Order: sequence, then C-alpha cells, then structure tokens
Amino acid sequence: MVVAAVLGGCANTDSWVQAAPAPGWPAQYADAANSSHTATAGAGDLQLDWIRSVKGELGAQPALGAHGWMMLNAQTEAGCSLMQWENADRGRQRWCTRLHQGGGFFGPLIDGFDNVYVGQPGAMLSFPPTQWIRWRAPVIGMPSTPRILGDGLLLVVTHLGQVLIFDAHSGNVVGTPLDLVDGIDPTDFRRGLSDCASARPDCPVAAAPAFSPASNMAVVSVWQPGARESELVGLRYHPGGSPLLTQEWSSDAVAAGVLASPVLSADGATVYVNGRDQRLWAINADDGKAKWSVPLKFLAQTPPAVTPGGLIVSGGGPDTQLVAFADRGDYAEQVWRREDTVPLSSSSLATDVAYTVTAGTSLGPAGLSLLVFAPTDGHTINSYPLPEARGFPVGVAVGNDRRVAVATSAGQVFSFAPA
Repeated sequence: MVVAAVLGGCANTDSWVQAAPAPGWPAQYADAANSSHTATAGAGDLQLDWIRSVKGELGAQPALGAHGWMMLNAQTEAGCSLMQWENADRGRQRWCTRLHQGGGFFGPLIDGFDNVYVGQPGAMLSFPPTQWIRWRAPVIGMPSTPRILGDGLLLVVTHLGQVLIFDAHSGNVVGTPLDLVDGIDPTDFRRGLSDCASARPDCPVAAAPAFSPASNMAVVSVWQPGARESELVGLRYHPGGSPLLTQEWSSDAVAAGVLASPVLSADGATVYVNGRDQRLWAINADDGKAKWSVPLKFLAQTPPAVTPGGLIVSGGGPDTQLVAFADRGDYAEQVWRREDTVPLSSSSLATDVAYTVTAGTSLGPAGLSLLVFAPTDGHTINSYPLPEARGFPVGVAVGNDRRVAVATSAGQVFSFAPA
C-alpha cells in the first residue's frame, strides 16, 4: 500500500504548465473558434479611460491577457511595431519591438502565462512576458493568428497555405507540415501578401482559421490558384496520433465563395461563415456539406459572432445591418434585425451585453461610436462616441476585468472602463 501511494504520487501532472489561451480576450475574435464571445459579464455602463496611438496602422483587434496586458501588432514606418500596453494603467507601455512588416491583418495570441505568439512574413515567433524572444521558427508565408490545440501544441496556418504544429514551449515543429496549396515557392514567402487584407485571389489564406477543442476540427478558408472562388477546408487534429493532422474535406458548398474567418459552434459541429452571395451559411464540420443558409441582405465583411447557445450575430462592414439568427438545426430563424444601425466591426459578445462599432454618433452620420446592445433582442443599452476617430474599426476586445478596448485602422486605441 505504501508503494502504491508513492507511485500514485508520481503521476504525470505536467498539464498545468502546458500552454492554454489566457482568460480574457487572448486573440483576434476572442478564442480559437473565432466566436467573438467571452464568459465575462460585460458592463453596460462605460466611461472612456484613455486614448493612445500606435503611430502607425492596425489591421487586427487588440489581444488582452489575464492581467489586462494588451498586445498590438501594428504596421509602422520606423521604430516599434509589436507593442504591449497596460490596459488598466492608461495604456502605459510595458515593452515593444519591431517585426518585419506586411502582416498586420493577423493578430497575436496570449497564453495563460502571458507568453505571446505572433507571426511576421517568413517566421513564427514567441515572446515571454518581456520583449526578449523565446523562440523563432521559419515558415513559408505570413502566419495567421495562431491557435492553441491543447497538449502544449500550437497550430499555425500561413497565408500561402502551409500548416504547421509547433511545441509552444520550444518552437520545434511537431509532426509533418501540410500544404493546402500546391506549387508554392518556399523562397518567395511574401507572394500575394498585398492581396490578403482585401481577401483577393492571390492570397490563398486571407483569414484566420477556426479550431474547436470540442471536435478537434480546424476549418480554413482557402482560395486555390486559378479557382473562381474561395472554399473551405476541414482539418482534423488527432491528439497523440500519427499523423497529428489530416485533411478531412474541402467544400465548395458556398458556391459564390466565402469571406472573412469561419466560426465554429461551441460543440465544434457547425461552421458559420459569410458567403460572397450576401448569405450566412452553416456548414457541417464533419463533412463540409451545407446545413442551411439565410439571406443577410448585405455583404458582411467581418465574421459573425456566436454564443454557446447558438445565437449568431451577423458580421459588419459598410452598408450592413445588425441582425441576429438562431440555429434551429436544419434552418436559421431570424431573432431580430436593426435596420437603423450600421455595424462596421464584428460584434463582441460578453454574456448579456454585446459591443460593436457603428457609423455615426448622436451628432450625425460622421464619426464612429461604440454601441452597447443586448444580444437577446438588439436594443441599445448605451452608445459612446469615439473622439476624433479615423479610419475604420478593426474590432472590440473585452478583458476579464470588463474593460473594453476599441481599435481603428488608423492606429487609435480607445479604452473604456466600467462606470
């Protein structure tokens, strides 16, 4: 019995040191599924705390870690581009460094130990809570926003369709990389990069993939060379298996092509994605077949947001509307629609409260505002103008301290605190 007790005490307990997403808003679109949803109870009443500029441009949402540290992947003419600011201390900069430029449309990922994972053209990098590099690894293309698979592994898909799994601690490649696109020149890792922000054909993977730990499925939008439109590709992660990752299907169910990142449901069984046909599509994650589609009546240019209960709030963009649907299995039911509101970003859902950036303010159609609304019926809770906002919004991040950060393409960051 003594021997058994000793052996039992030696059981493997390494899981606590393995990389896991930070509580908060650890990456673009909140989580690996791109749900734009957090379990944090959002604040309906806010006050503007601080405004700061990256002195350059932004193409992706801020990421917020467990301690409220904010990561920004800026594009700047000189000086720092990757920055870490203290959201709760008026944006005080903790550290910054410069990355190779050209990939600002993809954002960083923060894990629970405040390690940062981010790509630059031709390389994947990780930083500890300080600015010194933990590891750097070469890749073919620009890494999209990375995803933590579990088991201490990191999924990276580049804009040229290379798929790699890294050990999050060491940066070593685990298993054999996949190529979603044939005939890629490994020496020309910047090819098509200028097409990515606008999702044009020369950028095969223009949007971050979605991954669900519930189903171990990853879904990527891919525009194959010479194809008329983009399609979806389904990959399955096999924990501990060989190979670790297999391609399960490719789907042209959305015949007009897809736009922006796919989103996976909480159970990992359904993919939600914008069609270029102005419809919202639901795709079976197991085989890539269509479950249903529903007309949006506009072209959504950012991903939808999805609650664990299956409420889907449409993506944003010019000339859009704020509309929500419920997934009823083989069809979608419109829950509400606001024709008086033009959301320019994806909505960020925080239990009973949601946030988006809208065109116009209380003074008129010019400018931008942070809209706080109820996802259940769409009614306005509050609206806050963004003073002298320029460019277009790149997203709203909600921290686990209930602070809300809004960023624009002109490099402005507006941070709100609960009132």
